[in-house]
Amino acid sequence: MSHVSPANFQALDQRFAGLDLNSGAVNQRALDPKPQGMVRQRGNERYVPPHLRNRPGPPQGRGGFQGQVYDPRPRDFGPRDPYRDGFYQQQNFYGVYSRGGGRGGFGNPGMYYGREGGNNWRERGDNRGPHRGSNNDYGRATQPPPEDWSKLLPKNERVERELFNKHNTGINFDKYEDIPVEATGQDVPKHIELFSDCNLGEILHHNIQLANYSKPTPVQKYAITIVKNKRDLMACAQTGSGKTAAFLIPILSRIFEEGPPPPPDARQQSRRKQFPICLVLAPTRELACQIFDEARKFSYRSYARPCVVYGGADIGGQLKELDRGCHLLVATPGRLVDMLDRGRIGLDICKFLVLDEADRMLDMGFEPQIRRIVDQDTMPKVGERQTLMFSATFPKEIQMLARDFLVNYIFLAVGRVGSTSENITQKTVWVDESDKRSFLLDLLSASGPESLTLVFVETKKGADALEDYLYNEGHPATSIHGDRSQREREAALASFKSGRTPILVATAVAARGLDIPNVRHVINFDMPTDIEEYVHRIGRTGRVGHTGLATSFFNDKNRNVAKDLDELLNDTRQEVPTWLESLAFESHQSSARSRARRHGSGGFGSRDYRQQPHYRGGGGGGPHYGGYNMGYYHQNRFGGNAGAQDWWN
Repeated sequence: MSHVSPANFQALDQRFAGLDLNSGAVNQRALDPKPQGMVRQRGNERYVPPHLRNRPGPPQGRGGFQGQVYDPRPRDFGPRDPYRDGFYQQQNFYGVYSRGGGRGGFGNPGMYYGREGGNNWRERGDNRGPHRGSNNDYGRATQPPPEDWSKLLPKNERVERELFNKHNTGINFDKYEDIPVEATGQDVPKHIELFSDCNLGEILHHNIQLANYSKPTPVQKYAITIVKNKRDLMACAQTGSGKTAAFLIPILSRIFEEGPPPPPDARQQSRRKQFPICLVLAPTRELACQIFDEARKFSYRSYARPCVVYGGADIGGQLKELDRGCHLLVATPGRLVDMLDRGRIGLDICKFLVLDEADRMLDMGFEPQIRRIVDQDTMPKVGERQTLMFSATFPKEIQMLARDFLVNYIFLAVGRVGSTSENITQKTVWVDESDKRSFLLDLLSASGPESLTLVFVETKKGADALEDYLYNEGHPATSIHGDRSQREREAALASFKSGRTPILVATAVAARGLDIPNVRHVINFDMPTDIEEYVHRIGRTGRVGHTGLATSFFNDKNRNVAKDLDELLNDTRQEVPTWLESLAFESHQSSARSRARRHGSGGFGSRDYRQQPHYRGGGGGGPHYGGYNMGYYHQNRFGGNAGAQDWWN
């Protein structure tokens, strides 16, 4: 992960300090509205958003159409690397991947997997890895598995460069040492302070060192030993706290140590059916791909082969990858159900089940698919498998899943659950609807072209309109939302990550789970309707020790979140505008809202409900779930809720 120096962040914060964010003089530019380096360079190429193709170009002097043919050359966006800039070949929108498929694999049409699209890795017996750089060819139905999975396989310099070309330590990583951690349950294993404190095996210690993981984050310190001790886990941790490595490292360590389980009954075996040892469910294809990328890192030079399946992409390509073998499967619920129905995946020997961002999966309506996968298929039952649940928030529905899917589990609360990282500076400004675009230009001009900025809007139509507006105002921007094809989304994200279009306009659903290094600024152009969504949005910056800035536009339409926002800003010791305090006080006086709070609508939770005095047992499918109480989420140091009626009476 790239480093962000304190000096650079302070400079960004000082630029914003020059803006009078509450003055209402939104049409006055604090700085030159044209970012530095925005000089037309003839002969270079430029990313063109999908909805702007085949339409009249912008005003003269900014590129666009020459006669009836679109000229993709940049308008004012400065010199770029021709490989990164797309259009590497004439009119090739996906040229950002034109180097033999490149990262994203569009050299192989319709397939996300081909990081090196023009290679010969798919040849039988070549153990350098499959199409997307996995590390072996074992797991195929035609090859018997090796006996010693703890063996470190030979080095592959090309794969190693591809996997470990980023740094992962943020500049404020040491601040994580002060984050409080609470682990509850029976016989909680002792946590570690260093990766070397735990016997993870030669393969993982080698890969952790390559990944520049100097020391574990708080959630990793506890989760690694919990999983290694074969305990179920429910972990609530801040967004960007290192949750992915917290479950991948110990799971892979156990797979390497124990080897693959015995194959299922011979009658169930099929050359075209795969039986993964570990299943990771994620809410979005972007998050699934990010988990898969991390799994590839930690399984490098091992016999374990990760795969990923998700909707919105060519299923044929994913089936071909599965045919090569699969030990660790990352999947979105809908596509996995499809694979199960096709008879291409069996869960008979699945020893590890992980639900990542479980609250987001429920918000997106995936609970029926999750229950079908876990309860109605051949997956081992509760107690026969190890189940891990990770969630940034802890609402009632998540606890219901814990009741049904986990047994004798350990509850892990890291930091203020349902809150935000103190590495994020949060600014809330009053901006009327009619002034939003002008105010946004002020912020973008102040931030400079070197900063990656993520702008959230509520609707897909709004995302297209705002991208169009920024494009014509001379700001290189792209967008993602639910109507984009998978290929368009991947191209837009690659353009944003590379810095070629440093502004990404996104709907909340499209951006859930994105882990984009070095996002410096998150702007809530449209304020979300609930505080949980606010937490997830601004969590795109300030990740794993990095510092970040979040600016939210607030007006009369957003009064419903005033009280929650005021509490959250106070909880994280952020500046609270006086007008927001007044709105929060008015909201607090509302008897209807107070009654809703007392009866458990909204808010976060971080207490282990089993610690409540009226807990009656249960869990793991038992008859009672206990009595987790709802209240104001700031009543304990983790932001937990307490003081309301028993949900289960």
